[in-house]
Amino acid sequence: MTTHKIPLSDCDIQASHPVWFPSDKEIEATNIAALMHELKVVSYPELHAWSVQHRAEFWKVMIQRLGIRFIEPYAEIVDLSQGVESPKWLVGARLNIVESCFSAPEDDPAIVFQPEGGTLSRLTYGELNALTNRVANGLVDAGFHPGDAIAIDMPMTAESVAIYLGIIKAGCVVVSIADSFAANEIATRLCLSAAKAIFTQDYILRNGKHLPLYSKVVAADAPKAIVLANNSSPSIDLRPGDVTWDDFLSPKEQFDAVPAHPAAYTNILFSSGTTGDPKAIPWNQTTPIKCAVDGHLHHDIHPREVVAWPSNLGWMMGPWLIYASLVNRATIALYYGTPTERRFGEFVQDAGVNMLGLVPSLVSIWKTTNCMQGLDWSNIKAFSSTGECSNPQDMFFLMSLAGCKPIIEYCGGTEIGGGYITGTLVQPCVPSTFTTPALGIDFVILDEDDHPADMGELFIISPSIGLSTELLNGDHHQVYFADTPQVPLRRHGDEIERLPNGYYRAHGRVDDTMNLGGIKVSSIQIEEILNTEPGILETAAIAVSPPEGGPSQLIVYAVVAPDGQKNKEALKASLQVAIAQRLNPLFKIRDLTIVEALPRTASNKVMRRLLRDRCYALSPAIATGLIP
Repeated sequence: MTTHKIPLSDCDIQASHPVWFPSDKEIEATNIAALMHELKVVSYPELHAWSVQHRAEFWKVMIQRLGIRFIEPYAEIVDLSQGVESPKWLVGARLNIVESCFSAPEDDPAIVFQPEGGTLSRLTYGELNALTNRVANGLVDAGFHPGDAIAIDMPMTAESVAIYLGIIKAGCVVVSIADSFAANEIATRLCLSAAKAIFTQDYILRNGKHLPLYSKVVAADAPKAIVLANNSSPSIDLRPGDVTWDDFLSPKEQFDAVPAHPAAYTNILFSSGTTGDPKAIPWNQTTPIKCAVDGHLHHDIHPREVVAWPSNLGWMMGPWLIYASLVNRATIALYYGTPTERRFGEFVQDAGVNMLGLVPSLVSIWKTTNCMQGLDWSNIKAFSSTGECSNPQDMFFLMSLAGCKPIIEYCGGTEIGGGYITGTLVQPCVPSTFTTPALGIDFVILDEDDHPADMGELFIISPSIGLSTELLNGDHHQVYFADTPQVPLRRHGDEIERLPNGYYRAHGRVDDTMNLGGIKVSSIQIEEILNTEPGILETAAIAVSPPEGGPSQLIVYAVVAPDGQKNKEALKASLQVAIAQRLNPLFKIRDLTIVEALPRTASNKVMRRLLRDRCYALSPAIATGLIP
């Protein structure tokens, strides 16, 4: 196959035509091609078929390719004696996955970072390892023990990466909390995880503004806090028992990683379901292997390449970035400011980023503001897009920013440890479509009658490394396996379409969980807040996606008390303030409709799906995202 990059002006993206084709040379340089040579398979479809027909062998090969380190070797890759819902991976092994993050030469760059308004800096693998060890020693010196849950409520910085790794290296468990959450949401996550301490910082600097963080942690009645100060900060006024980062950090730069069982927790992350509380999903010592494998194969990350993905440790892509980069001996690129402005693009240019991941909402902003034009992104060999549905026009625009480079559409979840459907650099790229199930995973698409279909609900075929096996605050079987059509099928809740060309397109969630700006949130979480506002009797929150694809939009239906606020825009503004203050300022109400009553089933459940259908039928301007 020869290189074929279609000129931007000649591409019909509405027809789902490929706009990038890999050349033979480009294919041969990929990690997938190297794996195919190793296994002596001649085509990508043959490789994927082998990976799901020989799952144990696939993971054995990938563990060897990645150089995963073991303190005690495994006797068996997987034990399925208790069924596919409860696989036992790496039977008999003892490991600490952090050791596998430091296989690169000590002098190689591990992190390249830039504070807002600051200069580009680098941290080598040796320096990151030393800082990680100082964190682990600090935890031991402070009296923490293996298995203790330690929260992190910080932006993604060089220090937070070292903290994350140090907690796990000491045998403790990271509790991931997004830095945008309000105090009550922080408190919920601390309670669900039984966290014994929390790392945070005094404030976040974004767009020249000081956004308080430590004060929210205090308001959440958090346990003992270790508080980092910004360089421009005066001394921090701490609660009794809290300590500064400098006082906590041990001077000892050597630490022997605590050996752990493969199923031992490393990280507790949260993903909203259809109930009020977020699902508390534990990652274990094997989950990072899934992150690293997806990075190695589907994102084609090589040693010393630079990987950027504006993210947060409270979203799975934060931990994913750490493992996908470091286990593959690459460099993490972190920009501390907002990624919506040109300064982020300059960072991508100056850091020499090779793989840039993002959520589609970012691209829409870049396209609207034209802020990235004229930058040199020639080092980028691929983009990746996840977190929400994208649209072809925006993705085509993104490709043009780096000279028509491909986009790996990537979809999965916290409970998967990575993706179940994705793209590759050995297949042609069609904007806003997926080319393949992830290697090592397969799925089926079923219609409402549980028959195979080209459009319907997606069910994952278990097992795979990365797939969760328990929830801390829920019945894992009930959430993922109860009432599925067949025993190996695992419910995920996404609606997927198989296109005539064999590619796939995502159409959002089939349940009442919505995805806003890359963050999953349930309708109930939003409604619980809105229903407490003065003059509101009840509300229903739904999300709609534009027919041509793109980020979901939050639509609210409200039943107002007789003496309540009837002015739509004023009411919308007050409800928006409530969401921003009590849930997340990133969730924006796209439109508000005042109704006399909400449609309900015979069992009195709100029929949100009917509201979604009405929204598409009666308000096409909303559905297509044209309402400002």
